[in-house]
Amino acid sequence: MGNIVTRPDAPDAKPPFRADHVGSLLRPQRLHQARQDRSDGEITAAELQQIEDEAIAEVVRAQQQAGLRSATDGEFRRAYWHQDFILQLEGIEPGEGTTTVQFQNADGVVEWKPAGMKITDKVRLGEPIFLDAFNYLKSVAGEGITPKLTIPSPSMVHYRGGSTALDPQIYPDVEEFWSDLSAAYADEVNALTGAGCRYLQLDDTSLAYLNDEKQRAAIAARGEDAEHQHLRYIKQINAALADRPADLSVTTHLCRGNYRSSWVAEGGYDFVAEALFGELDVDGFFLEFDDERSGGFEPLRFVPKGKRVVLGLVTTKRGELESKDRLKRRIEEATEYIDLDQLCLSPQCGFSSTVEGNALTHDDQMAKLDLVVETAAEVWG
Repeated sequence: MGNIVTRPDAPDAKPPFRADHVGSLLRPQRLHQARQDRSDGEITAAELQQIEDEAIAEVVRAQQQAGLRSATDGEFRRAYWHQDFILQLEGIEPGEGTTTVQFQNADGVVEWKPAGMKITDKVRLGEPIFLDAFNYLKSVAGEGITPKLTIPSPSMVHYRGGSTALDPQIYPDVEEFWSDLSAAYADEVNALTGAGCRYLQLDDTSLAYLNDEKQRAAIAARGEDAEHQHLRYIKQINAALADRPADLSVTTHLCRGNYRSSWVAEGGYDFVAEALFGELDVDGFFLEFDDERSGGFEPLRFVPKGKRVVLGLVTTKRGELESKDRLKRRIEEATEYIDLDQLCLSPQCGFSSTVEGNALTHDDQMAKLDLVVETAAEVWG
């Protein structure tokens, strides 16, 4: 990487920024080794945290040097983008056994078998989640850098198991579950903003998965209302955000699965677009558009004025670097449906949604972030 490049935003711009990224970053090898050493009992929890702190400070500097206006901690303290948060909510515990999720890539099928989740009590927030992680991120963010925290959307607590996973002894009325879940998230938002968080991202694969007919068929087969489930999710996210402070910028990231350069779902945003863009009370949408699997830009016609769309045109699935001219042409294509002033640019997903990471190198990752910043500067300058 070279010197810090010009940032394509006014100094007082609010997130999402013209050049941005989703959040997760490839873990350095020393962090992988430290986690293994901790698992083997060879280092203490404090020693692991020290190594995490050093790795996070370094990756924040790398984001700043690339010219990004925001920085995350790369999700370096997590194994999974969602479960590390969800399983800290009171009333939710790992289930017996595992669930099997089939991802796919050009070479075939990749199976992921995470632990299941079960509702064991009323859902609520005990202690704020990731608060210490945010405080450390804020402490190492440089001047002019907005620390960004990513957490899974409330939808992710429900999507894989649905109402059939709820114990009727605990929640005889499903409305009480939804009310408790949104309240827990509202408490989390309140705690984070109290600590100074002004850029929060809700990661949500479910709202993208629901565009896939196969996913909707699977939901219908277990007795859920697949045709309207996205409306329930939008309602509960809005409830969680209803009392947020005016100076908190909230975005949501929608993707179709990201595990070791593989994906789960396919299809454009058409099925959820009108309700998603028109009703979800967020400031911006991170959307993947890196290949034909993600559909066209037509659904962007539903995005109202005043909201931004971050076009995920740079893939995190492979190391090959995109053409800057190709990115500019794709941005121009999007302006057939939405104003250029409402658009931003980013990679299409995280580089390491799970601890394993995608099939590219650290240098590939940083080259892609450099490309995003340079292209955004030339487009929005």
